[in-house]
Amino acid sequence: MTILRAAVLAALFLATLAAPLRADDVTLRARDGSIELDGTLLSFDGEFYRIDTDYGVLTVDASGVSCEGPGCPNLGSYVAEFTISGAQEMGRVLIPALIEGFALRHSYALQREEVPGTGLLYTLFEGNTRQPAARITIRLTTSAEGFADLLGNQADMVLSMREATGQERTLVRDAGLGDLRSLRQVRVIALDALVPVVAAGNPVRRLSMTQLMQIYSGEVTNWSELGGEDAPITPYLRDPSYGFGHVFVSDVVRAQGGTLAEGVLIQGSDAAVTRAVAEDPFGIGMTGYSRPGATEVVTLTGTCGFDLAATRATIKAEDFPLTTPMYLYLPGRRLPRLARDLLRYMRSDAAQFVVRRAGFVDQRFDEVPAREQGDRLNNALRAAGPEVTLEQLQRLATVMADNARLSITFRFEGGSVVLDAPSRSNVALLARSLESGRFDGRALTLVGFGDGQGSAEQNLKIARRRAEAVRAALAEEVEGPLPEMAVDAFGEALPMACDDSAWGRGVNRRVEVWIR
Repeated sequence: MTILRAAVLAALFLATLAAPLRADDVTLRARDGSIELDGTLLSFDGEFYRIDTDYGVLTVDASGVSCEGPGCPNLGSYVAEFTISGAQEMGRVLIPALIEGFALRHSYALQREEVPGTGLLYTLFEGNTRQPAARITIRLTTSAEGFADLLGNQADMVLSMREATGQERTLVRDAGLGDLRSLRQVRVIALDALVPVVAAGNPVRRLSMTQLMQIYSGEVTNWSELGGEDAPITPYLRDPSYGFGHVFVSDVVRAQGGTLAEGVLIQGSDAAVTRAVAEDPFGIGMTGYSRPGATEVVTLTGTCGFDLAATRATIKAEDFPLTTPMYLYLPGRRLPRLARDLLRYMRSDAAQFVVRRAGFVDQRFDEVPAREQGDRLNNALRAAGPEVTLEQLQRLATVMADNARLSITFRFEGGSVVLDAPSRSNVALLARSLESGRFDGRALTLVGFGDGQGSAEQNLKIARRRAEAVRAALAEEVEGPLPEMAVDAFGEALPMACDDSAWGRGVNRRVEVWIR
């Protein structure tokens, strides 16, 4: 060990002689003088130095070393500085509301500044003093630019209206910034939904996903084709490079084999979409559930007759097929303590209240009693095929009567038992609540459901496997022993949507949490 230490020190010493000092060069020396490290200071969070050395990037506890060189921070007046970059839909309202709620709860004074060409700058001050505790920059860009900023070391958190792509995950991993699929590096901080809207006087209030694709692909051009007046349809949409515009083109138009028509009127913001539709009796737009303006929201329907309306309950449970999770991605490195405090706050009940006040759908757990689930039982009876027996339906009704449903649902990638991105975040959310003792003394059951493709027996087996997969993920995430949690399954016996489309089958493949 002594020989190795000497070799390291010698190499670092020679490297120092070979090049002139830069403004961010530092030397970290152990307080007992046993070792020193030379390198470029990448960051300091008030507790740990992060430096780039000839032997890689190292994180060093500041309490055990002294710092020398032009790059050393002033320890007496440390100010946490970090940047949040990404989707404007999140950065304009949601994140400012959470920062302001955090500052109020932790007794920080607050100053907000508009930064032309960038976005917003928040300065947090200690108590009533003018001593800054943090400077938080919010860059109002896009989801894609947020990931690019993270890779370019220009951002510490990414706001995204979509899951990170495979390419983005690979680039982040290759840059040494961790795994964006890890529960530690991605979380859902709020929910919204993409909803179709029409003017108040428009009689068309139900549309299928296929009809939406046909409207925006130019295949359906007159309201009479949809049961409305004999008038041309004017489709409006947010710029497809941003937020809900990008989500709609990707998840609805292209996912069903369509191409966005040239006649779609592109708007610069979601607010512009709703204003245009409200003023156009023959217009239709796609916008966020949180910002419908003076328009009327259209219910999604399927050929089997199931309706899926966008409500807080259906969005919170992610039963509404165009639910839009609002993701926060983090690098696989240590953030300043105040940033970590902000992240913890975002998971609190106080933050969920702020989310709701800001107009978005929060993730606080609600319990839906059996008496409010009559439509679900009606759907089960109407959709029951010959393989779903009366005995199964009777058992389903009996178990439902004894339980309430928690407003959290787990869904899966493709036809697998692999949790999708929002559900991986839900695992962490439920795990924290279990650790806190929120459900102590209550009986929890993970209940698996499937779609109607294939045999009922096979669907029942895979539904149970999915429930077991959720329990295994919770056991891995919870610190300490997992509270007792039963597993049950009903397969295809309780559909939420029609099985004749990929999106309907995806809604039906799920694991619910029942509680009594």
